[in-house]
Amino acid sequence: MSGLIEGLPDAVVLRCLARVPFHLHPKLELVSRSWREAIRSTELFKARQEVNATEEFICVCAYDPDNLWQLYDPVHDLWITLPDLPSNIRHLAHFGVVSAAGKLFVLGGGSDAVDPLTGDQDGCFATDEVWSYDPVTRQWALCSSMIVPRAMFACCVLDGKIIVAGGFTNCRKSISKAEMYDPEKDVWLPIPDLHHTHNSACTGVVIDGKVHILHKGLSTVQVLENISQGWTVHDYSWLQGPMAVVKGKLYIMSHGQIYKQERYSNKLIVSASEFRRRIGFAMIGLGDDIYVIGGVIGPDRLNWDIKSTSDVDILTLGNERSIWRQVAPMTRCRGTVLGCTQLRI
Repeated sequence: MSGLIEGLPDAVVLRCLARVPFHLHPKLELVSRSWREAIRSTELFKARQEVNATEEFICVCAYDPDNLWQLYDPVHDLWITLPDLPSNIRHLAHFGVVSAAGKLFVLGGGSDAVDPLTGDQDGCFATDEVWSYDPVTRQWALCSSMIVPRAMFACCVLDGKIIVAGGFTNCRKSISKAEMYDPEKDVWLPIPDLHHTHNSACTGVVIDGKVHILHKGLSTVQVLENISQGWTVHDYSWLQGPMAVVKGKLYIMSHGQIYKQERYSNKLIVSASEFRRRIGFAMIGLGDDIYVIGGVIGPDRLNWDIKSTSDVDILTLGNERSIWRQVAPMTRCRGTVLGCTQLRI
């Protein structure tokens, strides 16, 4: 990478290029070979941080098509399609997904494909596979495997490290094992086990710098503040339903309403009755907004059809009157959302 623009030092050019939105990078690469090298260099992405030009994206993978991820750019209201995840598992599902160290990570899970003749699944319900997508090189890479193969588990990021806990083995047996991944060293280490398991999927959220693990159908929450002390169990009796964290606060959709969930109480925010017939969607926070993405619209009294959707609805919090609005739908993905997370590039 040299001589990007005649008469200007490359360091100055990089700081200029760093201000160009990420969705235009493929066009910049067409200028020359040296520009392509610059656009796909770690130096450019360091410069984006230095000039405060990083961008927040939402990463989504849905049921249709297989193993395809898209990024949503909220500033420009457009979708960017990533290369197919190169896993040998057809129709990967029940995985964990997070972003750390500037990369997207897809962890564990297994096949959600069904044999059309026997009705059986492909036989690989839980794996230890870990894939990362690097937006700098625009490539997927296979990382160190988890210690324990698992599916339908809790997965989140604490202090730059990925924490996974609970879930099910390939024999569909619930487990209490937990482990931690260092994305810089590509190493997995065991951490204290959960206090209990449950025969249901579990979810992990980080609130106030602590990992909170919730099992569907249980009122208790298992909390991890630091690794040395292990997990503590609290009976918060939180509402059940899709969750999103917005500016450190937890919001839950329950019985057609959005609630702000405090430790021992909740506050009604706004109606979400329009989503009562919509299942399998993702709910995620970004900035001041709650996003409801994709899913399947079920039948009602007048219409018995089941429709996969690529719609995206947004609720902006903090306004005197919170209202829902729609933005650009997913362009390639549709149906039940299998994974959704944020990614800063």
